Order: sequence, then structure tokens, then C-alpha cells
Amino acid sequence: MEKKTTSRFRQFINLPIELVQNRTLIGNLAKNDFKTRFAGSYLGVIWAFVQPIVTVVVYWFVFTVGLRQGRPSGHPFVLWLMAGLVPWFFFSEALNGGTNALIEYNYLVKKVVFNIDILPLVKVLSAIFVHVIFTAFTIVLCWCNGYIPSVYLLQIIYYMICNFLLVLGLAYFTSAVVVFFRDLTQIVNIVLQIGMWMTPIMWNISDILVNHPTLAKVFKLNPMYYIVDGFRNALLDHIWFWEKPLWTLAFWIITLLFFVIGVNVFNRLKVHFADVL
Repeated sequence: MEKKTTSRFRQFINLPIELVQNRTLIGNLAKNDFKTRFAGSYLGVIWAFVQPIVTVVVYWFVFTVGLRQGRPSGHPFVLWLMAGLVPWFFFSEALNGGTNALIEYNYLVKKVVFNIDILPLVKVLSAIFVHVIFTAFTIVLCWCNGYIPSVYLLQIIYYMICNFLLVLGLAYFTSAVVVFFRDLTQIVNIVLQIGMWMTPIMWNISDILVNHPTLAKVFKLNPMYYIVDGFRNALLDHIWFWEKPLWTLAFWIITLLFFVIGVNVFNRLKVHFADVL
């Protein structure tokens, strides 16, 4: 029993070491993955920004013009909405890509000498290129609307790291399981659709659940709420993440738990990947 525990611990510790050792290969694969998604199209990588921008415009029109949504937390709705959608777009794209990483790169999985541990990370990194540019676009838009960049903006980097580690842990789990249970891809898509509304991104939890404090706390246990709220705190509300110590602690406990489970499941199943694929 002790030997098994020691072996699993070593596998978990070896993963970050292997990722660092293969950082050049990971970077090159991530760049190639990003480029090949738009190969052959006239507009190329511009398509990576078309869908998010169209989505923001549609939601803005529906909630501001159609449903006459007010100013959540006193901010223009379009800015408040974008601050929530930007981290969600990355999470959604990275999780979808990471889930199918082994299936998409099955020809590499079958190579004995290839380190398949890096594949989920490659897909997550591929998604981060658009995320960085879209975040910069949101900062400029806020600036144009009178929200001058301040020192609070530095914590955007912190929340990006939070998002990155959260989705990476989930991607290791889903990419391993989907090899044996292909229906997981559809389940992940459904969960992401529901998750957008449960986070919440389109509605203000402080206004809607003002009379239901217990239910509000349950919603806030969603780790993506912590990240979405953090982006809004950095861009609009000017609140530091350490001003909410309990929610910060809860987020990291949940995220590290996801990461440990995801890596352990991946390590236990990877010896069978080549046979199944």
C-alpha cells in the first residue's frame, strides 16, 4: 500500500518537471495548433475573435435593448458583461480542446517515445493566445469608457493563472476519460452551456439573490465565479483578491483538488491510451 502511494506521488511530482523540460516542444505545438485551426481560410486567425465579439454584441443587445437590463453594480452593462465573458471564453475553449487532445493527436499517442503528458497542456496553451488579446481589447474598451487602468489591473495576471490551472486540471481528467467514454465530449458541452448561466455571467448575483444569502454562497462556490468576479474586481470595482480571503482559500482548495484528481486519473489510464486509440 505504501509503495503504491509513493509511486502515485512520484508520478504527480514528475508531471510539472516533465512539462518544464519539454517547454520548447509544448510552445511549438501550441503555436502550430493555434495556426492549423484557421489554415486555409481567407481571414485566418481573425475568425478566432469573430465568434466572441458577435456573442458579446448579441448578449448586449438582448439584455440592454430587449430586456432593458440596468447598470449592474453601477457599471455599463456591456463592460460588466465582457469582464465576465472573457475568462469564460478561455475556460470553455480550453476545456473543449483539452478534452479532445488525445483523440485529436492520436497519432502521437501511439508513438512509444512521445511524452503524451504534454498534449492537454498544448490545447490549453493554444486557447490562451486569443484570451490574452481579447483581455487587452476589454481593457482598452474600459479605458475608453472612463475606467483608467490602475494598479488593480495587475491582478488580471493572477486570475489568468487561476483560470489556467483550473482548466488544466479538468482537462487532464476529461482527456483521459473521453478515450474510453466518447460521450463525455457531449456531456462537457452541455455542462459548459449550463455553466455559463450558473456562474453567473449574464445576471448579477448580488441583485437576484439578495434575499437568498445561502443560495448565493452555493453559487459562489463555483470556482469560475471566483475568476469572473475577479476580472470584474480588477477592471471595474478595484478590489484586491486578498480582500476576500475565504473565497480565495475555497477556490484554491477546489482547484488543487481538481488538479490532483485529474493528474492521478490521467497517470493511471495513460498506459491504455495507445491500445484504445
